Amino acid sequence: MSDNFLGDFHPDNFYMGQALREAQRAYAAQEVPIGAIIVKGDQVIARAWNQVETLKDATAHAEMLALTSAQNALGDWRLEGCTLFVTKEPCPMCAGAIVHCRPDRVVFGCGDPKAGAAGGWINLLESNPPLNHRCEILSGVLEDECVSILKSFFREARERNALGKAHKKAGEQDRGIV
Repeated sequence: MSDNFLGDFHPDNFYMGQALREAQRAYAAQEVPIGAIIVKGDQVIARAWNQVETLKDATAHAEMLALTSAQNALGDWRLEGCTLFVTKEPCPMCAGAIVHCRPDRVVFGCGDPKAGAAGGWINLLESNPPLNHRCEILSGVLEDECVSILKSFFREARERNALGKAHKKAGEQDRGIV
């Protein structure tokens, strides 16, 4: 019998699973399914999901909302001793905010080679010369699950868009417009 009663349990996987739950909330709201949580010690102090469309706010990314929530929970803008878990690599806007909030770690599921700012396209979290703070980065945690939810969302969005165009064209034909 193993001395480790937790078996294959890994805290990073557990917390990324929590971030994926937030991504599922975004998916259900027809938002790009990205979720984030912030952990201090072993306690989740903030949870958020993308709400750009819901709030009509281009800055309402999961990371931004989680950072604000965590700051409110701690009563401080400094998130020292915290870890941000997010299902997709942060964009430059989010990475800039992350640097200013100063969490110790950023753990993300899937990378973004076109627009990621934690090593994908650029790396603001571990920049050299450094900004006012550097974050430890861990990528690829539950990567398959994080990629899968994004692919499903965008596949369904393309299908809805194609169906909408087909309905519009049929309506135009019925009215003799086409």
